[in-house]
Amino acid sequence: MPLRAIFSSNNFLDELQQTLEQGTVARRVEALRRVTDLFVDAEVDYSDEQISLFDDVFQLLISHIEASAKVALANRLAPVKLPPPQTVRTLAFDDHIEVASPILSKCERLDDETLVQAANSKSQEHLRAISIRRVLSRTVTDVLVLRGSDEVVQSAMNNPGAEFSEGGFTQLVKRAENNETLATCVGSHPTLPRHLYLRLIAKASDAVRSRLEAANPPLANEIPAAVRKAARSSGRAMTEQTVISHGLVKSLFEDGRLDEKQMLAFAEERKFDETNAGIAALANVNLETAETIMIETRTEGVMILAKVARLSWPTVRAILQMREAIGGTERSDLDALRRTYEQLRLATAQQVLRFHRMQQAAVPAL
Repeated sequence: MPLRAIFSSNNFLDELQQTLEQGTVARRVEALRRVTDLFVDAEVDYSDEQISLFDDVFQLLISHIEASAKVALANRLAPVKLPPPQTVRTLAFDDHIEVASPILSKCERLDDETLVQAANSKSQEHLRAISIRRVLSRTVTDVLVLRGSDEVVQSAMNNPGAEFSEGGFTQLVKRAENNETLATCVGSHPTLPRHLYLRLIAKASDAVRSRLEAANPPLANEIPAAVRKAARSSGRAMTEQTVISHGLVKSLFEDGRLDEKQMLAFAEERKFDETNAGIAALANVNLETAETIMIETRTEGVMILAKVARLSWPTVRAILQMREAIGGTERSDLDALRRTYEQLRLATAQQVLRFHRMQQAAVPAL
C-alpha cells in the first residue's frame, strides 16, 4: 500500500495538520513518535518517494517541538541505514549537542560535504562527535585538524577508521611541537610519514622521546646520525611504502632513467621519499645524509645538495616548495633563493657537502 494511503487510512494527515495548528506540545511530540514508529519499525524498505514524504512530515514536526523530543528522534534515526536526508541534516546542525551528537557520530547517510560544513561551522562538541565516526575520510580529518581542539584531534587520531592526509599530518606535527601529549599521540600513529616522524622526534622533549621509543621499538638502525643525536636514539623502521619508493628510485638510477624530468615530477607530486632517494643518488651521497638535509628547516642545505646533483633551478624550486608544503614552514622568497642558487658554485657546494659528511661521521652511534 502506498505510504500516502497508509497515512490517510488513519486520518493521520488531517490529525497532523490539526496538531500543528492547534495542538499542545505534548500532542506534537506524540505525533512525532507515531511517525517515527511508522518509519523505523515498519518491516518494509521504503522507496525514495516514500522516504521523501517522511522527510517532509518530520521537517514539519521538528520545527514545532522541544529539544528533548529531537534528542529522542536523533537517537532513533541515527542507526537507520537510509533515514530521511533533510531531517538528519537538520538534526546534525542543531546547536544542542545532545540533538546533533547521535547523527554526527553514527549516521552513515551524512556525506563528506555535510560533515565538512558542520566541522567548519559548529562547536568543538560537534567536532568531537564527528571525530568518533566509524569512518573518517582525509577530507574530513583535514578540517578536524585545522579547527579542532587538542581533545578533538586526539579523539580522531585514536579512531582506527580515520585517515589523515600528508597535509593533515604536517599540521599535526607543527601543533605537537609544544604539546607533549599530542606529540606522543601523533608520533605513535602507524601511518605518520617517516620524514614527518623524524621532524617530530628531532624536536621532541626527552619524555616524549622515551614514550615514543617504548611505543615504537626500532626495528632497524636507520635514523640519520644527526637526527639520532638530537633524538637520543629514538627510531622508527621504514614503512613498506618507503622501502618500495627507495627501490624504485634505485632501479631508475641504475637504468640511467633518473633524470631531471623525473626529479621534477617527484617534487611536484609531493613524493618525499622518491625525491630524497633521487637527490641522494644524483649527488652520490647516502640516503641518511640526504634525509638529514631534507628535513632540516634551512633551505641552504637543500640547495647545496641540489647543486651537487646538478639540478636546474625549476627542479630545485619544486623541491623547496614540496618541503614547504609537507613541512608546514613559511613560504620562502623564491626570487632571492634563485639568485643564491645561480651564484652558488659547484665546487663550493661539493666542499660544503664533504664537510657535512665529516660532521655526520663524527657523531657517535647511540
